[in-house]
Amino acid sequence: MAQITQKIALENVRFFSPIGYYEEEQLLGNEFFVNVSVSFPFKNPDSEDISNTLNYEDLYRILSEVMSPRRKLLESAAEDILNKLLEGYADIEQIAISIKKMNPPFGGDLASSVVSLDFQR
Repeated sequence: MAQITQKIALENVRFFSPIGYYEEEQLLGNEFFVNVSVSFPFKNPDSEDISNTLNYEDLYRILSEVMSPRRKLLESAAEDILNKLLEGYADIEQIAISIKKMNPPFGGDLASSVVSLDFQR
């Protein structure tokens, strides 16, 4: 039997956050772009009822909560996003998260660095 899977995604959500391994990065902050997508079974008796889907405003709220506090590593931010999604939405079958840090401060000619997590049930 075929199954329809629904995917909700936010792409290139921009944050200016106090995230970085070095103290000065946490003080000065940096620009980050977050991508997140979640997939779950499409069991939608009414496609106009928002309670039958994952509201992308809720998804944005999770990203905003995680990207706001000071922290050293993007890996911990990605893991927090993953855990909040798994705790809040039992039907999720797949999650993909990537966080891009613009202008990482290690002296090379590099525009960005990226940390990603992928989850599959």
